[in-house]
Amino acid sequence: MSLQYVVTAASFIGLFGGGFLSGGKKKEKGWLIGGATGLLYSLIVFIFQYLGYDKLFNTEQMIYHLCYILIAMMGGILGVNIATNSSRHA
Repeated sequence: MSLQYVVTAASFIGLFGGGFLSGGKKKEKGWLIGGATGLLYSLIVFIFQYLGYDKLFNTEQMIYHLCYILIAMMGGILGVNIATNSSRHA
């Protein structure tokens, strides 16, 4: 198994969790706060790659980072819905 797949899976899980937690804390506009979480991650990776290796994102990386942002948005939406539903039942 390639290390690339492990890092990609860990990134997806971490970004979903980050979006979930940030959406749960904010309790509104989960898509926006989750998207911001994914965008911040992608921006940090882009800055590291650009300044450290003097390379821009290629097409494959752009697709990966778009998926990272989308998965963080989904986590944010789910986090808001679970936080809102649990506070209604309390």
